[in-house]
Amino acid sequence: MQFDELFAEIFQGFTSFTWQNAVMIAVGLILITLAIVKEYEPVLLLPIGFGCILANLGMGTDHGVFKVIYDAGIKTELLPLLIFIGVGAMIDFRPLLSMPYTVLLGAAGQFGIYATLILATLLGFPLNQAASIGVIGAIDGPTAIFVATKLAPELLGPIAVAAYSYMSLVPIIQPPIMRLLTTRKERLIRMDYQAKPVSKKAVIAFPIIVTISISLIAPDAAPLIATLMLGNLLRESGVVERLRISAENEIINISTLFLGLAIGATMSGESFLNLQTGMILGLGLLAFVIDTTAGVLFGKFMCFVTKGKINPLIGACGISAFPMAGRLSAQMAQEEDYDNYILMHAMGSNTAGQLGSVIAGGVLLALVSGML
Repeated sequence: MQFDELFAEIFQGFTSFTWQNAVMIAVGLILITLAIVKEYEPVLLLPIGFGCILANLGMGTDHGVFKVIYDAGIKTELLPLLIFIGVGAMIDFRPLLSMPYTVLLGAAGQFGIYATLILATLLGFPLNQAASIGVIGAIDGPTAIFVATKLAPELLGPIAVAAYSYMSLVPIIQPPIMRLLTTRKERLIRMDYQAKPVSKKAVIAFPIIVTISISLIAPDAAPLIATLMLGNLLRESGVVERLRISAENEIINISTLFLGLAIGATMSGESFLNLQTGMILGLGLLAFVIDTTAGVLFGKFMCFVTKGKINPLIGACGISAFPMAGRLSAQMAQEEDYDNYILMHAMGSNTAGQLGSVIAGGVLLALVSGML
């Protein structure tokens, strides 16, 4: 072996290292910093950031252990579905069942998905990519990953990063919009919470009925809604405590770790640093803003119709981002009046938004798959 060949062999990592790799390593470090210092979705941003660093050190999803994780967990859609089981085990649908009108707010909170889809197509994105970008507006990482994997796997990295990053930035992005669109008088509105008793039979029947109904209406959403409702059934049945605890802890934690690493490992400099990625991040942010705006405006409309009985703030949490968005709406009401408790109403809207994001993803899959 000649000296130049020996040198290339020893210093292979340096010779293949580019400025794009350096920039993406910096991006990975920023994500890790946000996770540790600011505690923005640390469970996801930390492994995504570390995976991003590894991807730019030659350990991407094209070979090795990360290829195994990506092929087994992302391409098969296994990891997002396992995470949904854990999410379902954490959700209490009683506020939604006792206040059915919050379903309307959950529907309004998905408007940005479709508006962004139209805008993305006008900007030149193919329909499959435009639909995947629009779903970022659901602020629901597993749904965004599920849809992107089926429709536009080549955009999975930026879409996943955008979805989870914006979810972590809910407390920063939403409050200015909510203050801009509501008056102090509206934010001061108190909502009496006279909880209608929800029977044990109702909370057990709910996940079963929803699974059957949504699977028949939007079959492409069946895997997402089924795993979400399975997790909720584990919670509400009361007879499989070990499974519920595992779903809430071990299953969702391990799945999230591998998902984050696999997503981060797709973020190589060559594939990530381009105009298209910047447009995806910008359109995803726009979808989030439109969702929040539509939710608040619909909340104002309900306030008008009910002659001041609905606090428009609960419209902002018609997105997914459970339970962060619901808690934020309640917190903003208490900033105006510490004794104003709208948390249960907000949670009703927030859980409706969780269902709405899954249904919206399924509808997009059905429509776009039928057109391709």
